[in-house]
Amino acid sequence: MSDTRLRRPTERACERCGRREVWEDGSWRIAAREDGDERVGSVYCIHEWNINGTFVPFEEE
Repeated sequence: MSDTRLRRPTERACERCGRREVWEDGSWRIAAREDGDERVGSVYCIHEWNINGTFVPFEEE
């Protein structure tokens, strides 16, 4: 009998405006780039996250 593990995404990016977020402390937070600036994207964007039907949340251990 194999164990199945639930995977959760830890980062996401908007395909429309480029906003990047990471999962920290139980919520999504804006990701800082290497230069320290945050990639907030557009205030008016209806975000289209890159987590879609190709993400497989279950993984066999």
